[in-house]
Amino acid sequence: METTLRLNVHTKEELDKFKQYKNESYDELIRKLIYIAKLCENDPKLSQKAIKEIKEARERVKKGEFYTEAEAKKILGL
Repeated sequence: METTLRLNVHTKEELDKFKQYKNESYDELIRKLIYIAKLCENDPKLSQKAIKEIKEARERVKKGEFYTEAEAKKILGL
């Protein structure tokens, strides 16, 4: 089931900053943010580590330091 959400322009701009890749859907993005929020509630120390790792991963993606799905499959012999 899909629904339409109304967002303030500023809220949308802020959400866009969290996207890891251009075509990432807002559903994917919001699910990640919910996951992080739950981590923060359940284990604050772990959540800080997760947030740090996510930031580092986003920087690697921006720099192009990642494997495509095809490259990963080849490396893993799949």
